Amino acid sequence: MELLRDADIDPAPLAGKRVAVLGFGNQGRAQALNLNDSGIDIVVGLRRGSQSEAGARGAGLEVAELADAVTGADLVMMLAPDEVLGSLYRTIEPQLREGAALGFSHGLAVHFGMIAPRFDLDVFLVAPKGPGTALRSLFTDCKGMVALWAVAQDATGQAKALALAYGRAIGCGRAGLMASSFAEECEADLFNEGAVVWGAVPEILIAGFDVLVEAGVAPEIAYMECIGELKLIADLIEARGIAGMREAISNTAELGAALGGPRVVDDHVRTRMREVLDEVRSGRFARVLSEEAAQDYPRLKTARARAQALAVERALLSLKS
Repeated sequence: MELLRDADIDPAPLAGKRVAVLGFGNQGRAQALNLNDSGIDIVVGLRRGSQSEAGARGAGLEVAELADAVTGADLVMMLAPDEVLGSLYRTIEPQLREGAALGFSHGLAVHFGMIAPRFDLDVFLVAPKGPGTALRSLFTDCKGMVALWAVAQDATGQAKALALAYGRAIGCGRAGLMASSFAEECEADLFNEGAVVWGAVPEILIAGFDVLVEAGVAPEIAYMECIGELKLIADLIEARGIAGMREAISNTAELGAALGGPRVVDDHVRTRMREVLDEVRSGRFARVLSEEAAQDYPRLKTARARAQALAVERALLSLKS
């Protein structure tokens, strides 16, 4: 797959353009700051009374209410939470000038029909493959984060060029931009969040900690064994791949992994993963997300309370004290 870097990307399509970044959360803050540092004319669009306004102004960024931010903008980046993008688009659509561009960092709202963009708009995504905090810290360290790019609607013939120039401006061209589609990016990302890195991995860590503690191991030792080493293995995999990681560990650790790993992650787990992917592709997850927002996030509140009450959290506090 082609990986486009800064030298391959023409920055001119974004030069002189005014960019409205809607939202100042995980991705909005990082991308707005990176754009500003890249010399792009930006304004942060927020709802009246937003708690993010002070942080955006404190960072030296121009801030305006949504309608004012969008009016006259050449590119509007939709970086608010996925579940509110449908209502947000309906609010700002009358202010979008003809031939403007609408940008995203996740394909969910467009792919699952929460938004039906006006026919005259360019519609693209640039999706950094990591959290906004890391996107920002890498940028300030003169590094970058790999991102996916895609075009859903090319009304002007310039959507691809603009998407790539935008990815370059937020620093992703330093690491590389890979072509995708709204469907592929959205479905793969949601699957990963539910079934792999953000969903399954923490649950495995918690389960391993619990098993050791139940067997009489001190909580602090259990934490270091099951969770403390996670970053080390992640760094090894990033640098050397999975096979290379195994070459870098002891024979004892490698044999333990070979014998234990497939027993834990077996065909039953793969079946459950396929179920998660089916929920994503069918649109069921997107519907649940919308219902969750409409009900003021009862499942998320329960999950957050559960996480805060875990014994593993107390072990971490003990280690830090």
